[in-house]
Amino acid sequence: MALGPDSPQHILRPVRLSTIATSFAIALLLDFLPWKDLRLTPDFVALVLVFWCVRQPRLVGLGIGWTLGLVIDAGNGVLLGQHALAYALLAFLAISLSRRILWFGLLQQALHIAPLLAFAEAVTALVRLAAGAEFPGWTIFVGPLIGALLWPLASVLLLAPQRRRVNPDETRAI
Repeated sequence: MALGPDSPQHILRPVRLSTIATSFAIALLLDFLPWKDLRLTPDFVALVLVFWCVRQPRLVGLGIGWTLGLVIDAGNGVLLGQHALAYALLAFLAISLSRRILWFGLLQQALHIAPLLAFAEAVTALVRLAAGAEFPGWTIFVGPLIGALLWPLASVLLLAPQRRRVNPDETRAI
């Protein structure tokens, strides 16, 4: 019998803080790459933030989201606080919905993640509009949809360090 990543017999080890920090560092690196069109690029930090808020709500929360948002704002040279606000609200919603999201499989989880990522993008757009910028167009919601499509891959990659090799030894309790 083949055991999948979401099967009930699959055991995950406790997450290491170094795994969380490394995943955020890689996400920041991906967000700071010089993409050709930023509107069509998923927000990797938001995706990783949602993942850890859903999977580890006691370790990753609003403070981490706020701090990462300030780093993104400073790194991109945009209005300070727009991503911080969006990520803090995103973390709050992800933590609030974490038990519901984990009830579903990866593809159904992606359907829950898409509105969360789109909400974060809408918050940053509203902050920019309030500061006097022009509306960037509806294509800004393509990035969150691509991010939701990346959810199953991100879940498998981010859970990989926690996976325990399934041993079919019947004499072991675990």
